[in-house]
Amino acid sequence: METPDHEALNGLKVVLDKLVYHQDEDLSASAPHAFIYFLTIQNLSDRAVTLLGRKWIIATEDGKTEIIEGDKIVGKTPSLGPGETFSYNSYHTTNSTAVASGAFHGIDALDQPIWVAIPPFEMKIPGR
Repeated sequence: METPDHEALNGLKVVLDKLVYHQDEDLSASAPHAFIYFLTIQNLSDRAVTLLGRKWIIATEDGKTEIIEGDKIVGKTPSLGPGETFSYNSYHTTNSTAVASGAFHGIDALDQPIWVAIPPFEMKIPGR
């Protein structure tokens, strides 16, 4: 995932704290299963970072891949000094079991572009 203009920053990591399955009749018929994820981004590096956006890759069991990219993280651009964390929750909807992965990107204290991988996690529909 490393690119010539972005560097994975050692000490910056993402932890999946919790994953909750949720089914609701108000969800779309094309994606009736929701998975609420709780993530913590930890800055264990030696420099401050500001996270500017995210890229999610959702790979379903039927072989389809959806890419979701955007600015900010739940409407925020968190700045984390060394030793600081940022926790949040959001969700993905799907029509089948899927694996979510991706990355957050931003800049460090030297205005150098950086990224941190989101470790893959399986969104498994109960009973399947």
